[in-house]
Amino acid sequence: MDLFDHTADQEMAGTAPLADRMRPRRLEDVVGQDHITAQGSLLERAVSEDRVFSMILWGPPGCGKTTLANVIATRTKNQWVKISAVLSGVKEVRQIIDAAKERRRLHNLRTLLFVDEIHRFNKSQQDAFLFHVENGLITLIGATTENPSFEVNPALVSRCRIFALNSLSRDAIVQILNRALTDKNKGLGLSSDMFSKEAIDHIAAASDGDARAALTNLEACALNRGDGKTLDVEDVRTMVAQKLLRHDKAGEEHFNVISAFIKSVRGSDPDGAMYWLERMLAAGDDPIYILRRMIRLATEDIGLADPGALTMALNADVSFRRLGRPEGDGSLYQAAVYLATAPKSNAVYAAQKQVRDAVKKYGSLPVPMHIRNAPTGLMKQMGYGKGYKYAHDYKHGYASQSYLPEPLEDKRFYHPTARGYEKTVKQRLEAWLDLKRGAKET
Repeated sequence: MDLFDHTADQEMAGTAPLADRMRPRRLEDVVGQDHITAQGSLLERAVSEDRVFSMILWGPPGCGKTTLANVIATRTKNQWVKISAVLSGVKEVRQIIDAAKERRRLHNLRTLLFVDEIHRFNKSQQDAFLFHVENGLITLIGATTENPSFEVNPALVSRCRIFALNSLSRDAIVQILNRALTDKNKGLGLSSDMFSKEAIDHIAAASDGDARAALTNLEACALNRGDGKTLDVEDVRTMVAQKLLRHDKAGEEHFNVISAFIKSVRGSDPDGAMYWLERMLAAGDDPIYILRRMIRLATEDIGLADPGALTMALNADVSFRRLGRPEGDGSLYQAAVYLATAPKSNAVYAAQKQVRDAVKKYGSLPVPMHIRNAPTGLMKQMGYGKGYKYAHDYKHGYASQSYLPEPLEDKRFYHPTARGYEKTVKQRLEAWLDLKRGAKET
């Protein structure tokens, strides 16, 4: 039993939303994915020769994953079945497998199965496809907005070709909108001057790379247009819903954007830091999370090159918690710019890792006797504190003695840079080391 097929979609085209009616039927009509659909590409050859293989189409909403699947459906001689992982479960999967076996037995036909939002299937449901994909009973086409490396079983990924679709550019969306506006068969069938260029540009901008959202907005504007009226940008601005920026706080894009922010600060680019900061704020990310990352940046990437960086990050945290949004946003911007333009050093961060490695390697080395505390007479008799030099009794407030266990006596973990305040720290340490070396020689 086939739960869905593409012929039913085509029969409903007359009453379907504009976004569904305008889906291309040919690969060459797909916009914005030339790296996948160009003539001579792997996918184009597979479709034109009806040698379709199992694949996963990965990309953001509205970029053309379902469209590509439908194009493949119109060109294959195999049986096409389409399901959504949101609406289907184990029962439906078993029905599809059973029907595919019967179809191959009676008609020697393979089944081409399209699973929309395949990442919504759990591990056992995904595993149910493995054997049948491997033996050729089913050719699987999965569509997902999530990174398959994380959300699709590795065994299934290894049996599929991954095609990464791009978010549609502003120009690509404009092209799609203009095509839908004037198409007399499937589109709105209107004159191109019924929408001003600025109005079309605004609809494209509001879609944030999502062709489905753009076409839905275009259709809504056309339905609410007065007879013969040309819509300008002010008209559509009141009717078009601004699509939220892609930034799933539990998904890959969240980590991509925060990574871009961190690397911009680390790379001393205040403009990049501000841009990615605003991307996170506009998408609804938690400002407290961003502040935590900046506090971390202040210690990991700036350190003692500018000790004021940590103070700035902490003050921004206090300021934002007191003011909230939107008044407190300025505190985040100020901290981001300060951190980005501060001198950079990860010397303390690197030293921290070396010290941890030394502790793991050497275990619980005994504390040298001369720096042990001796609160009792017995401990003094045992040599606790013997030979300890009180730093304030010496010139420069520095006493030449070792503070590390014997196996690590000459080990240096911290190597300050010559940037910012750390340059002063470096000079101070080198002077002390010279004193220490001189004391050893005498």
